[in-house]
Amino acid sequence: MTQFMDVHHGAKGITAEQLQQGHDAAVAIQKEEGVRFERAWADPEAGVVYCLTEASSADAVQRAHIHAGSDAPDEIHAVPLSV
Repeated sequence: MTQFMDVHHGAKGITAEQLQQGHDAAVAIQKEEGVRFERAWADPEAGVVYCLTEASSADAVQRAHIHAGSDAPDEIHAVPLSV
């Protein structure tokens, strides 16, 4: 499994509660899609949401977001190295 950072644009004004609700919805279906949603961050002023997910592929990340009821990510980046 690889870690992926995905980016959603167009979330201007997102609140902490909305971010938590979206993350909780993703966690609720993660086993069905074979992914693990680890963490989410947001910049409400810029309207950007970042999600860190462990999955077999970027396609799995995209399917899981859609299945969870959120918009598909605008960008998905593999994160093969971290410190």
